[in-house]
Amino acid sequence: MALRTLATRKTLGALSTFPQQLRGLQTFTLPDLAYDYGALEPAISGDIMQLHHQKHHQTYITNYNKALEQLDDAIAKGDASTVVKLQSAIKFNGGGHVNHSIFWKNLAPTKEGGGETPHASLGWAIDQSYGSVEKLIAKMNAEGAAVQGSGWVWLAVDKELKRLVVETTANQDPLVTKGPSLVPLIGIDVWEHAYYLQYKNVRPDYLKNIWKVINWKYASEIYEKECP
Repeated sequence: MALRTLATRKTLGALSTFPQQLRGLQTFTLPDLAYDYGALEPAISGDIMQLHHQKHHQTYITNYNKALEQLDDAIAKGDASTVVKLQSAIKFNGGGHVNHSIFWKNLAPTKEGGGETPHASLGWAIDQSYGSVEKLIAKMNAEGAAVQGSGWVWLAVDKELKRLVVETTANQDPLVTKGPSLVPLIGIDVWEHAYYLQYKNVRPDYLKNIWKVINWKYASEIYEKECP
């Protein structure tokens, strides 16, 4: 199994979370991962992670940058028709980049705390809203499995109402499309490319196992920032 090491990943360090400038236009690059592709096994295979990150996420970024360049050109030319036509490509590919950038942070190897249930304020909020972490997971798995076609299932905090919510989004729609005050804590990709090689397109099996590597520490940090 060809797994890229952290050293190699840093050597390819031109890939970062930060936008770059290309001919005066802001562009985006593939974010690095904080762990090796094989570090999430057996929950998620190294082959899946490598393909998901290098091919699928990179494709969203490539197409997003292309659409932004075309948009910049259309605006400069005053081509309103093209500006309107590009909105769907920007939403889809930009959303793909935003969603996947969150997804990688939502995962962690078990030796680094992946799968450890949340405590402190987020754990308390989950108990208050859903009864227990186990009941929340069951709810998210049911809603994620029920997504028709491709999409995402989210645990979010409504930063205005200070409450937790479970939402789903279609395709690559980012969570903000469901409400401007929603902040994602955990987003789970339920597109086939996230699990088909390993789980033979059986989404419920994938949803059951991904919780073994969910980074609750990261979700807790976001929650405490939004609900101090």
